[in-house]
Amino acid sequence: METPGNDTEMGQSDDRTLRVRFRTSSDDDLANALEAIDRGDTPDPHFEIVYHDPEDVHRVTRPKNLELLRAIVQYEPGSIRETARRVDRDVRQVHRNLTELEDLHLIELVEDGQAKRPRVWYTAIDIDLPLVTPSVGSDEVEA
Repeated sequence: METPGNDTEMGQSDDRTLRVRFRTSSDDDLANALEAIDRGDTPDPHFEIVYHDPEDVHRVTRPKNLELLRAIVQYEPGSIRETARRVDRDVRQVHRNLTELEDLHLIELVEDGQAKRPRVWYTAIDIDLPLVTPSVGSDEVEA
């Protein structure tokens, strides 16, 4: 998974929020980005993940996974073992959870010598979970 770095010097905005959505993405953000490109402007980056299975959203918000994401953002651990120490958990359990987060495209496990270093580019997650199913005639329904 290619992710932008934590660099705000390279023209990136300070807003490093990952938007997690259930079933529908934001067409407005795409339209705004395309309009900016048409004007010759560089649009602000917009990053979102759309899950179609409610279990995936649940996996994101599990307390143990959120604890790991917070530890990665706060401490930038250099390995899975260091991450496990930061959250005071068994390395195998942490490895399993980090692999799950990588499968969900929430982290990247970067080869760093003999170790794998968990990395994220965002500092917040915004979860959009509609409680109403879009109607059949709505623009929000996906084919």
